Amino acid sequence: MTTIYLVRHGQASFGAESYDKLSPNGELQAQVLGRYFKEILKEAPYVVAGSMQRHQQTAHMALAESFPESTVLTNAAWNEFNHQQVFAQYEPRFNQPHLLKQDVDKELNPRAYLSKIFEGAIGRWTGGEFHHEYDESWPEFKGRVETALQNLCDELAKIKPRYAVVFTSGGVISVAAGKMLQLSPDKTFALNWAIANASFTTLRLVGNEPQLLSLNEHHFIKAYDSQLLTWI
Repeated sequence: MTTIYLVRHGQASFGAESYDKLSPNGELQAQVLGRYFKEILKEAPYVVAGSMQRHQQTAHMALAESFPESTVLTNAAWNEFNHQQVFAQYEPRFNQPHLLKQDVDKELNPRAYLSKIFEGAIGRWTGGEFHHEYDESWPEFKGRVETALQNLCDELAKIKPRYAVVFTSGGVISVAAGKMLQLSPDKTFALNWAIANASFTTLRLVGNEPQLLSLNEHHFIKAYDSQLLTWI
């Protein structure tokens, strides 16, 4: 029976000109994840990663610590939604990522402020009235992720590896979990906000159908250094 690990990438570069790059914290998170995989996985996994830089970096850094011989299959269907566009359509000035970071940094409770912005931006994106204003609408993103998951399950049911690891993003993982739990968009993205960097969510493959085993496992990072835990 195959166990699937859906991994959120390590911390990216929030507020930088290019978000799609691991921060120094993110690089260390990926290495800690890889060392943990070396302990818990008994053989080399089947590996897939989104095509985003942060997915690829996390995959290669983690595997360098655990299964350096593994081949990483790249599949853009596991890429995150365009969060910068989602923020900018909600508040046009956030089209410049550093302005959002400036606003967040000025707040006494930065995470609470960003959570409020995130909730408003996601609500607009998923609400239905403005689908035409996005390069990828919410229904298109949801459909892409659900298809990617089913295609992966169909492939794994044929080749039957013991483990599969997918390096992706929080929004993707939330949609996958939301599909299995039959969650509304609001509750799906409440999950997204809680998923820690370099955490993993596990699925068990029964036939070619996924079953949710665990969500947002990050205890191994906390055990290494609680200050290394990040969610943004």
